[in-house]
Amino acid sequence: MSLSSGLAQSAPDPPATQPGRRGRRKGASLLAAHGEPMVWLTGGALAIALAMIVGLLLIILVEGAATFWPVGVVRFTTLDGQVYMGEVARDETYRPGDEVFDALEEEFKEKATASVAAEGGRAHRTLVRTGNFELSNSHFQWIQGFLVRQSDRPRWAVVVERLSDGRFYGFPDSFLVDDQSVADSPAHTWAMFQRHHEEVRRRWKTRRSLETHAIGRINSLLEEARLEVRQAELRHGADSSAAASARRRMEEVQAQADRDFTGIRRRIREINDENNRYQLVLSTADGQQTALALAEVVRAYPANQLSTFQRLGVYASRWAEFLLDDPRAGNSEGGVFPAIFGTVVMTLVMTVAVVPFGVLAALYLREYAKAGLVVSAVRIAINNLAGVPSIVFGVFGLGFFCYIMGHYIDAGPSAPWQPRSWFVLLGGLTVAAAAALIVSLLAGRAPASGRRLLGALAVGLWLACLALTVLALAKTPFFEGFFVARLPDPTYGKGGLLWASLTLALLTLPVVIVATEEALSAVPRSMREGSYACGASKWQTIWRIVLPRAMPGIMTGMILAIARGAGEVAPLMLVGAVNVAPKLPLDSEPPFLHPERSFMHLGFHVFDLGFQSPNSEAAKPMVFTTALLLILIIALLNIMAVWIRSRLRRRFMSSQF
Repeated sequence: MSLSSGLAQSAPDPPATQPGRRGRRKGASLLAAHGEPMVWLTGGALAIALAMIVGLLLIILVEGAATFWPVGVVRFTTLDGQVYMGEVARDETYRPGDEVFDALEEEFKEKATASVAAEGGRAHRTLVRTGNFELSNSHFQWIQGFLVRQSDRPRWAVVVERLSDGRFYGFPDSFLVDDQSVADSPAHTWAMFQRHHEEVRRRWKTRRSLETHAIGRINSLLEEARLEVRQAELRHGADSSAAASARRRMEEVQAQADRDFTGIRRRIREINDENNRYQLVLSTADGQQTALALAEVVRAYPANQLSTFQRLGVYASRWAEFLLDDPRAGNSEGGVFPAIFGTVVMTLVMTVAVVPFGVLAALYLREYAKAGLVVSAVRIAINNLAGVPSIVFGVFGLGFFCYIMGHYIDAGPSAPWQPRSWFVLLGGLTVAAAAALIVSLLAGRAPASGRRLLGALAVGLWLACLALTVLALAKTPFFEGFFVARLPDPTYGKGGLLWASLTLALLTLPVVIVATEEALSAVPRSMREGSYACGASKWQTIWRIVLPRAMPGIMTGMILAIARGAGEVAPLMLVGAVNVAPKLPLDSEPPFLHPERSFMHLGFHVFDLGFQSPNSEAAKPMVFTTALLLILIIALLNIMAVWIRSRLRRRFMSSQF
């Protein structure tokens, strides 16, 4: 008998199992092996997350897109004879308390109580945008359903959007030219309004251009002349010839400015006199008459007579105003063009600032630095930096960029050293730099046993040079600032576009570093080795082989940085964003780009509308519209970056990211 047959005969039989039990174990093992419960769990979690994201976007899209659609005007007559007219904002059903009925007169209380009791203790009410703030001191009014006697849609109810005081609702009563009535019926009055309004608005835009651009240029020339005088007095003394020459130059500029101001004021007065000739007289729902100057009317339309095509015209006109005009009425009406401009410019400046530094840092960590305690500490710091709350970056930006760097740029060092002490410091810096250079050269030629010690010494000397350089700049007696003549009004010593962009660049720096490192590590090592085998140096390999193939991954990091930085609000509240910016950071005045100016931002605009607006109900729809616009701008910037990334991918198909 062979050994194998003996072992086969001596092997014990497997224990018998019941068929049903065996089948259950097999089925259970197959279910666990396939992981079907985890498949359903993870898939369900993904579906819920997608549903939440899509639902949020749909809410913003529906609410934001419907903000500018014109609706009809409804007139409500209550039991006590009050008449309210306006646009319905929303309806709701609620359970009124006793205080609601206690506020009613006795003759209406019984009927209201019976009406609510018939509905099971619940009541219906409507929020109506009644406007006419100068008459009613309110923009919205709740209308209780159990107090409504009648509601209708008057044919000649007109919605008037004005430059101030919100909307006005009334009926066309007459049209005045030079205080004389030239129309006394609704149809004729409306025809006269349509005839003259466009021309009046054209003159008003001319006047605004004169007030903002023409007068603004003259004021800029006067400010430059004043600063020249101030600068000359600070540098050469008030009695110097340079100061006297600057004062004569200022007198010439002032004389020319007075002549220009006279001509501009005359032109503005002529426009105002011509526009003030035309007035639209409206009667409110309760019979009060109000005369509105046509120059103050942005648009008006008979809401209950509009066809679908005419509603589309009003809708498009409101969108055009929203995208291209300045805000008005406490930011609750008008446009958001300055906020769009500020958001895009700040995002681009932030991207230009963060991408080079992030890529260089990732290149050093991945390609040059050796694993050790310092590199590990740096990586931990980067990961921790990504988890720091954004408001902390805002505080840092305010303290470092505005108060330290900005003050240094404006007025120079706060406590400069004496020239002799500063030159001693400069001599020490020169000696330290020479020593660091010599030690670095020796470290490159030293044997392996002493290279580490010399390398550590060289690093210490270079760090000392860096510290001495910073100290020399901070204490130099030969720099008095670039904008000392503007003080005490700071130029860079306050929030502005530049400091906001740099603050958000620090905020998004970990995102770029991590994404770039992953992209660099994804480049196959064989490509590096092939480059080295062809005689290329390390930098040539990085520049010509590694970076081009890692560029799609670097673009991914830039896309993530854009998406996060463009939507941040908390840091911007401290370092430059404002609710109203008088000037754009980019204009036609030299030097054209003004990074020191404050700016408007769509995210901050949403915060201002939602929490700071005096007319919260009117601002609520604008919150959704502005949020929708912010999402679209971020999506557009990301689409541009994705398009560039896809072109790079097609160029280097061998790399997988």
